[in-house]
Amino acid sequence: MIYILREYISSAGSENLRDRLKQHLNNPNKDFKEVIIFISKDELLTKSHIKYLESRIVKIAHEAKNAEIDNANVPTQSSLSEADVSDMEYYLDQVKLVLPTVGISFLIPTTQTSGHVNTNPIANPPLTTKIYKLKGDKFKATMFETDESFIVQKGSEANINTFDSISKGWIKQRDKLKANKILVESNGKYLFTEDTIFSSPSAASSIILGRNSPGPSVWIDSKGNSLKDNELKSN
Repeated sequence: MIYILREYISSAGSENLRDRLKQHLNNPNKDFKEVIIFISKDELLTKSHIKYLESRIVKIAHEAKNAEIDNANVPTQSSLSEADVSDMEYYLDQVKLVLPTVGISFLIPTTQTSGHVNTNPIANPPLTTKIYKLKGDKFKATMFETDESFIVQKGSEANINTFDSISKGWIKQRDKLKANKILVESNGKYLFTEDTIFSSPSAASSIILGRNSPGPSVWIDSKGNSLKDNELKSN
C-alpha cells in the first residue's frame, strides 16, 4: 500500500497505516488536509513493489517541479523482475491518471519540452497550433491548449509585481516557478525560461499578470477571438 500526503510521499503496510497517519497528524512540522490512499484490490503488492513505487513517485515529483516535496532524497529503488517492473509501471500510470481528477497535480511536469514546441514561440509559433496572446501590449505572452493543459511558451513575459487581488494559490505557484528558475527577472519583468504547463487559462493569466484574471476572456487569438469565444463556437 502507498499513501500520499500532499507534498509528502511515503509507504506503509496496511497494518500500520493508521499509526503512520497519526504520527504525521501529531507532527507540528507537517501541515496537510488531504490524504489519498492507493491499494491493490487483490493484495498482491509486496514490500518490494511498494518500495519501487515510492522511489518512482518521489523521483517523478521532484522532476515535475510542480510542488515542494518534503522527501529530500529519492528512496532507493528496489530490484524487481522485468515482469514486475512492467506491472508497477502500469500501476503508476493509473496513479498518474487518478490524481489530477481529485485536484492533485504534483506529478504533472511544470514544464514541457516536446519536440514540436518552438524555442522562440513569440516570434515564430508552431503553424499547426492555435496560439493565444494576452489582451493588451504590456506583457508579451503566448499560450496554446493541449488535450490536458494550457502551455505558456518560453520567452513569454510576466509582471514582476503582484496586486492584493491575487489569490494565495497563484502567489505560491509564482514562488515555485521563481525558485525553479522558470520565471527569471529581466529588464523589470519576468521571463519564462521554459514552456510551462498550467491547469487552466486563468491560472496562466493570473500568474502572468500578478492578479486574479479571467483566463478564457483575456487570452485571444490572432483574429481577436477569445478562448471563451472559440470554445462556444466549437460547442
